[in-house]
Amino acid sequence: MSQTYSLVNPYNNEPIGEYEYTSWEQVEQKLALLKSGHKTQRDSAAFERANVLLKLSELLKANSEELAQLITRETGKTISDSRVEMMRAVNATIACSEEARQITGEALDSDAYAAMGKKIGIVCWRPLGTIFCITPFNFPINIAIHKIGPAYAAGNSVLFKPGPQNTATAQRLVELCYEAGMPENVLQFCMPEMKELDRLNGHSDVNAINFTGGTAAANAIAAAAGYKKLLLELGGNDPLIIMDDADLEGAVKAAINQRFATAGQRCTAAKRLFVHEKVYDAFRDLLVEKSSELVVGDPAKDETFIGPLIHQGAADQVRDFIEDAIERGATVAMGNKYEGAFVYPTILENVDPECELMVEEAFGPVMPLFKFDDVDSIIPIINNTAYGLQGGIFTNNLALIRRLFEELDVGTLAANDGPGFRTEHFPFGGVKESGVGREGIKYAIREMSFTKTLVL
Repeated sequence: MSQTYSLVNPYNNEPIGEYEYTSWEQVEQKLALLKSGHKTQRDSAAFERANVLLKLSELLKANSEELAQLITRETGKTISDSRVEMMRAVNATIACSEEARQITGEALDSDAYAAMGKKIGIVCWRPLGTIFCITPFNFPINIAIHKIGPAYAAGNSVLFKPGPQNTATAQRLVELCYEAGMPENVLQFCMPEMKELDRLNGHSDVNAINFTGGTAAANAIAAAAGYKKLLLELGGNDPLIIMDDADLEGAVKAAINQRFATAGQRCTAAKRLFVHEKVYDAFRDLLVEKSSELVVGDPAKDETFIGPLIHQGAADQVRDFIEDAIERGATVAMGNKYEGAFVYPTILENVDPECELMVEEAFGPVMPLFKFDDVDSIIPIINNTAYGLQGGIFTNNLALIRRLFEELDVGTLAANDGPGFRTEHFPFGGVKESGVGREGIKYAIREMSFTKTLVL
């Protein structure tokens, strides 16, 4: 008898549905089917895959409101945020279609070194096989497209496992992929029980794993995967630096949009704000003023900016971070209010640089402010974390931007923007425990491929 799991709306706890886990026997059947899809993919031309992805982008656009409503119902993300996600997912799918036509290798002359002349090496990119794509709850369509799209464009088969909370959204996405023309032996949905994941990650018919989520889960994946190719997009404790010449209006807007949107549940959220003492008071006052205007409540309403966290446990964890900071001397400039799965936007001052909020990743709408007078003093504080995903700085000092680009442990530094900056065709990924490899459509295609060389 199949095991089941039930889902509820995190805003009002109304039941969403009851679903069956994928049994191990079904998992093996799906993997065998996807293995047969390797030939299907080899027999398909790049332009055919590109056309399927273009058709998928059109279907996503046509069904964007339905999917946005599903996202909001399942995750508590505000409807406006879900609509933005769908716009990005459409763009990402178009980018996948375009990049499917642009997978180019190179030709190498062998005479670069002695005694090896008169040969040409033709270097081509080839698919790895079956990619196990694992996605989180916070961007259920867009992150899925950033995995399924490049994997398919590269000529792979895909086993797709979303976060359980996103079951209905993910199943609808798979239906649209089939409608666009992806064969069933090239894409399969699965939802195995947690106890089966190590066995699945280590399965010989899984050739690579593309995962977005937490470090603990990534460590388990790596331990089970053996020699498989891993593409891991993990957490962040992303800094936003406000210098004394900053555009304060722009900086406040970036801070709010990139920390409080999605209720702070983003790996690239502006999780630590470092503000120069010359503009600290003005920045804080403007930040509190603008943040106080944000609407917290029903995520289905257009005017709502902050909805609930994904569940009560997530809210409790954020509350623990805030209480730890307060116990270590932080003061509350705004917020520190809770209601069920809701954490109201919270701004803290006088934050100890060693507290959990500054060192670990807090997945919620809390913003610690750290005052500084010399940028040299904050570089070690920024780097004093296991993570290194992205960073942002507001300044007109190009020399400082260039210097911090070299000295900060991040995969991307955004000038006069926040650490949440991301666009579909830029490389995306971090250093240290923020991940392995790079997403971004073109870069993900290469991560899900290997080079094969013909010598003539």
